[in-house]
Amino acid sequence: MGHQPHVRPLAPSSVFADRQSARPLVPGTVVSGYTRTNHRLDPVPPFDPNSDSLPFTLNRDILQRGRERFNIYCSECHGLTGDGNGIVVQRGFSRPPSYYDPRLRQAPLGHFYDVMTNGYGAMASYASQVEPQDRWAIAAYVRTLQASRNGTIADVPPDKRSELQPGGAAK
Repeated sequence: MGHQPHVRPLAPSSVFADRQSARPLVPGTVVSGYTRTNHRLDPVPPFDPNSDSLPFTLNRDILQRGRERFNIYCSECHGLTGDGNGIVVQRGFSRPPSYYDPRLRQAPLGHFYDVMTNGYGAMASYASQVEPQDRWAIAAYVRTLQASRNGTIADVPPDKRSELQPGGAAK
C-alpha cells in the first residue's frame, strides 16, 4: 500500500480525457466546514453556560424536537433514558455520567448546551452536527428526562392524573 501510484495536485493526468488529475466536485457535495443546512460555521453565539433558561419559549414542539435530536445524536452513548448506558457503552466505550447524577441534576441548562457546543471530557463538540436551536432543545429534553425520574403523582395536575393510572381511574 505504501507504493501506490499517485498524482500531485493540479498535475496533468493521462487517466482522464480532460487531462486533469483533480476531479470536479460531485453535485450536492457540501464543502468541509459547512453544516447540513449549508451555512458556514460561524463563531458560537454568546451564551451563558450558567443560564437556566432557554433563549426561546418552551413548548411541546421544542420538546419533541429535542427528543428526536437526542435520540439521533446522544442516545448512542447516553442511552434513550439518559442513564449513560447507550449501545456504544455496551460495546466497550467509556460510560458518560448519568443525567440523574446529583451534580448534573443541579447543573444549569446552559451547561448541557455548552458541553454539546464545546465538548467535555471524552465527548467531542457537536457544534458542526447539531444546530444551536436544536442544542437548546436537547438541553430542555435532558431536563425533562431528569424531572421524569423523580416525579410523583403529586406533580401531575389533578385533571390529568386519570391518564396515568392503570385502567384510567384516578386515586
